[in-house]
Amino acid sequence: MSDQSDRLVKKLWSYCQVLRDDGLSYQDYLEQLTFLLFLKMADERARLTGKPQSIPKGYRWEDLANPKMEGVQLEQHYRDTLKKLGEQGGMLGLIFRKAQNKIQDPAKLRRLVVDLVGNEDWLEMSADIKGDAYEGLLERNAQDVKGGAGQYFTPRPLIDAIVDCIQPKPGEIIADPACGTGGFLLSAHHYLATHYQLDRTQKNHLRYDALRGIELVDGVARLCAMNLALHGVGPDDDTRKPPILGGEDSLRTEPSEHVDVVLTNPPFGKKSSITVVNDEGETDRESITYNRPDFWTTTSNKQLNFVQHVKSMLKMHGRAAVVVPDNVLFEGGSGEKVRRKLLQECDVHTLLRLPTGIFYAQGVKANVLFFDRKPGAKDPWTKKVWIYDLRTNKDFTLKQKRMTRADLDDFVCCYHPDNRNKRTPTWDATKNPEGRWRVFTYDEIVARDKCSLDIFWLKDESLQDSANLPDPDVLAEEIAEDLRSALEQIESVLGDLQERATGNTRRLV
Repeated sequence: MSDQSDRLVKKLWSYCQVLRDDGLSYQDYLEQLTFLLFLKMADERARLTGKPQSIPKGYRWEDLANPKMEGVQLEQHYRDTLKKLGEQGGMLGLIFRKAQNKIQDPAKLRRLVVDLVGNEDWLEMSADIKGDAYEGLLERNAQDVKGGAGQYFTPRPLIDAIVDCIQPKPGEIIADPACGTGGFLLSAHHYLATHYQLDRTQKNHLRYDALRGIELVDGVARLCAMNLALHGVGPDDDTRKPPILGGEDSLRTEPSEHVDVVLTNPPFGKKSSITVVNDEGETDRESITYNRPDFWTTTSNKQLNFVQHVKSMLKMHGRAAVVVPDNVLFEGGSGEKVRRKLLQECDVHTLLRLPTGIFYAQGVKANVLFFDRKPGAKDPWTKKVWIYDLRTNKDFTLKQKRMTRADLDDFVCCYHPDNRNKRTPTWDATKNPEGRWRVFTYDEIVARDKCSLDIFWLKDESLQDSANLPDPDVLAEEIAEDLRSALEQIESVLGDLQERATGNTRRLV
């Protein structure tokens, strides 16, 4: 991050602390900042180009920043503006959908409009400066374990390493069906912009058509849209479709189009469910299952559904990298069926076992699964699965010892993005038993119990030497996560039994 971006982050974040006293969460503040930034940039663009704004008259920046607009009148006008713009289409509708004013003190709202957002010339800044500044705010928001959006923020060093392995190409369509704040999409954009000399047509494609995202949560979708806009991605007005869809459930329907690349970290948590209120006012949670003809199996396991959905999204020979929790690698039943089908119908060529302590959602044990979609064939497409263990005897934290892109250099080198046929293992039973890069054949994997991909071979030093045990808080969090996982599985079994009992009762009636 440049000095100018860092200065901007500190300036914007300092005001957040003022609003925290009024009960605003970090995400509330980011949303309000997003609304005002969009209005201010639209005003600057109109003045610079002379083109009319897509924002309706009476609801523009100049109206909000009017010196005569103060107190209760300012607050009411701001509320009316948010409501009006939320009814629009295109980027306006995406940014302002279901927008609400969370700033209760009109004096602080006035200060935010005039002193903070109004004092900067946003269009004069490069996309790198304002984009990096906004990314900095998103990361600070993710760090807030109480009210932040850590579950929507994937570590950027990991994203960049994944993109370096996938190597998106000009003209390709890159999608993320659970895009969060847009990290994968922006990394792919940066890769294409810096690794190729793009002509005008290719640049337009990259800006308007190359990136596709879907985000279920409206508040996160607007943060993503603003993040992309500040990096120069997407339309300035409503003449083109926005690069992402907000408030949409990716899993609900089959993909309407197929894409070349899918990069995604679906939301953590195993079960898809909704809260139901009965006639007596009592609440209960019901599992959601997606009965899609393109799925190999019907399950309420959200992560397994996303793996199936990603496969359906890909064009033939399309490439995917999906972050998945450990249970996707070893779970029986639907999990085993999905793994066997994936190994047969796709080339599942690489698995990266991720270290703990790198995600803002604590206690997560995750992996990155790389695979290519292939056409129908008699024999399984997966011949070898290469596994890199970046977890065993690796220790990272979010503060004292953060994972950097350099920590992933060896994996990217072993992955050999330019030619995967030239891969060589670093593990050898006699010469290098501590090697982290090892290959397993298809036959070896399908012979394992439940076709498990949860494979490890390195000796865990922490289990041999008590002096190397993790800190007590880390151990406690790991134990808590294991207990939560066990409880989830028990509740899943109970839920399935209850659903079957209810179904049998209904059939009897």
